[in-house]
Amino acid sequence: MTRSCGTEAKYPAKPITVIVPFAAGGGLDMVARTLEKSAPQYLGQPFVVVNKPGGAAINGMNGLASAKPDGYTIGVVPVSVMLQPLYGQTRYHYPTALEPLAKVVSAPAIISTLTNQPWKNISDLVEYAKIHPGEIKFGHPGLGTSPHITGEAFAREAGIDIVQVPFKGDSESLAALLGGHIQVIITTPTSIKEHIKYGTIKTLGVAEEKRLTIPDFENVPTLKEQGINVAFSFWNGIAVPKGLPVDEKAKLVAGLKQMINDPAFKKDMESIGMPVEYLGPNEFSEEWIIDNAKLTRIVKETGIAGLIAAYKK
Repeated sequence: MTRSCGTEAKYPAKPITVIVPFAAGGGLDMVARTLEKSAPQYLGQPFVVVNKPGGAAINGMNGLASAKPDGYTIGVVPVSVMLQPLYGQTRYHYPTALEPLAKVVSAPAIISTLTNQPWKNISDLVEYAKIHPGEIKFGHPGLGTSPHITGEAFAREAGIDIVQVPFKGDSESLAALLGGHIQVIITTPTSIKEHIKYGTIKTLGVAEEKRLTIPDFENVPTLKEQGINVAFSFWNGIAVPKGLPVDEKAKLVAGLKQMINDPAFKKDMESIGMPVEYLGPNEFSEEWIIDNAKLTRIVKETGIAGLIAAYKK
């Protein structure tokens, strides 16, 4: 569609809404609110962050997919945007209803517990779970999210019976852990970094191929090092409703690239345990497709779709 120079010059002419599909305080929310700081500098308009928790990101993703593709509604999306349609419960097929604009950060999944728990490592936890089947509850930010998949894959690989408890975001699952309502949390370093510093929470394992380089987490062994063959690579990125006009897309892509690669943004993200791994729309689209195929396979192998269906009955 051809546009006049006057129309092009106007975008963005008003604040841009950023949908976060989880409650305030979690990793995606921190990404959005850190980007919010530099939006006026690089895009000429502020970001307005709107949290839409619930349904393991479904509420927020529905809001994003149904928004007008005019560049005034964007979303911070987790890798679980690939997962929800596999469970047969979504209004939209998000991998095709949304368009990826930028990969922002890596979001490694970690298994953590309160410091006063007796388990010093994954082996201790597994041994306890085998002796006390069904006693350990692990919290995560929603049914079918990447931390949920990590937990189910961990339990399956370890041959243990632990009970998953879904919440509306990382902050809620963290509160449940601190309150003693669950014994284990599967989350990202961002959500528990301060508690690691204060010594109230300890991390038993990282579900990555390699150990993390994030301060306070460098010495945490991977699950593979501890005999559990589970490793995922999860990300958070920026997506928009399908059909965004070329001019608006180009303006957003250019602004986001500057914002994500800004040294201050990188420093802020690394300080909360989320290393920046920027990819532009073409490279991110390729990873989007590859991860969709990989996660489809993992969901089938773990039987997690059946677990979700059974839980909802």
